[in-house]
Amino acid sequence: MPQDTFTIRLIARELDSALRGGRINKVNQPEKEELSLIIYTGKRTVKLVINANASDCGVYFTEGGRENPLVAPNFCMLLRKHLTGAEILGVETPGFERILILRLRCFSDFSATERELRCEIMGKYSNIILTEHGSVLGALKTTMLDENCKRAILPGVKYVLPSPQDKVNPSNKEALFSLLDPPPEGDLSRFLFAHVAGLAPCTAEQIVAAYHGGSLAEHVYGYIFSDEISPRVTERDGCVTDFFARAGEGIPFPTLSEAQSYFYTKKRARKRFESGKRRLVAAINTVKKKHEKRLAQILDKKRECAAAEENRIKGELITANLYALARGMKSCELVNFYDEAGGTMKIALDEALSPSRNAQNYFKKYRKQKRTLEILAPQERETAEELEYCLTLLASAESATSEEDLRSLEEELLAEGLLKAPSERKRTEEIPFREFEKDGFRILAGRNNLQNDRLVRRSAPQDIWLHTQGYHSCHVVIETGGREVPDEVLLYAAQLCIRYSDAKGGGKTPVDYCPVKNVKKPPKSKAGAVLYTDFRTILADPT
Repeated sequence: MPQDTFTIRLIARELDSALRGGRINKVNQPEKEELSLIIYTGKRTVKLVINANASDCGVYFTEGGRENPLVAPNFCMLLRKHLTGAEILGVETPGFERILILRLRCFSDFSATERELRCEIMGKYSNIILTEHGSVLGALKTTMLDENCKRAILPGVKYVLPSPQDKVNPSNKEALFSLLDPPPEGDLSRFLFAHVAGLAPCTAEQIVAAYHGGSLAEHVYGYIFSDEISPRVTERDGCVTDFFARAGEGIPFPTLSEAQSYFYTKKRARKRFESGKRRLVAAINTVKKKHEKRLAQILDKKRECAAAEENRIKGELITANLYALARGMKSCELVNFYDEAGGTMKIALDEALSPSRNAQNYFKKYRKQKRTLEILAPQERETAEELEYCLTLLASAESATSEEDLRSLEEELLAEGLLKAPSERKRTEEIPFREFEKDGFRILAGRNNLQNDRLVRRSAPQDIWLHTQGYHSCHVVIETGGREVPDEVLLYAAQLCIRYSDAKGGGKTPVDYCPVKNVKKPPKSKAGAVLYTDFRTILADPT
């Protein structure tokens, strides 16, 4: 994000043209480091966002809105007191600084005075400061007076600009020409970034890319102070990567403000999506680890009971040879008539017990271990089913591509009790299936296990149902309307099925398909679990 002086100067010019003469109607602070001003420009009402967050700092118009807190923060209350009803006299930048100044004429019951809202767009040092006659009235981020404080920002102190960088101010043509003519050797973009104030690395690269010989200083000065703009936002793999005031590639926008609004809206949405996805995956993994631990405990107990049959045999061998045994023996070696080879078995005995009591002890161990195995069998089956269900949830989370997908998955986790419900939940509309179209055929795909069940229930018997073979995937249904489904449509639906699955190996993957009438849900089974018969298989490549 090139929030450098070059870009901020163009933003100031754009905001000045749009806001001069407007009035501030409302001041809100929806986030800790973000303000929104509702401004009537004389023609329409606009919302101006001022963000001082390290990663999202900027000043731009937006049409979207965020929910405001029930209790306004102190700085917001201060701005409401001083700026409500204020007239905007202009927007400017002081010198060649990364600061936007909103000059305001503020009115009270008995007087009018001029104040300035200074928006310092400087990455992690960004701040919003209200000043009057050069003194600070209040700031979003204040600093304390101590020995290490180079610049005090407190109510009542004199406002001073940030310390200047040890770089050439490009508005000083004499210094600029002395620095750049003749052009230095080596990497020009790195040299410009290191020695010319107010340029981000990407801006320096653009300046060098537009240079085609002649006076480098003249070119740099002309590029920086030209009013030409061509706002664009660059994207990669569906995610925004940057915005530029003057660039040749990317999505074009009529104004810098619209480019910024698009960029930050998409960036926040992506950040919100990734955060939500991590939260749901963490919740699923917590339940999955619990079932894995439970299954491991069951298997350990099964291994402990693996000698049940051996104990029964020992008891029977002792019983069959009571005549040859006597109290006080520590062990015995008896012919094992269960061994086809006719071998013997060595059996440990309790010398304090009679042979018959030793036999009873072995039978007692056998019965206890047998009961344990009988109890463990349904527990193992149930735990394995729960673990398999968790894997389907993880597959749904990994294949999620939108916030609707996450909301759908969260709905399932709440319904299954795997996620703690918030104290107050707002009722929302039912989230729709993923929907596609191919050659006139409507294709639907479930977003989670609950939707998979709902999709099968609502589909007509002659519709075609698809699912990856050997992998967790969403359920896909082709609505046929009684028509024959062409191979191209079937292949497209199979590719969708693989796309929303955990088939990560790449290459061709088998996908089973059959009419919906052949798909049945077993009684008392987990969401998304089905049985299907009379199916066929198609090999498809998701690419």
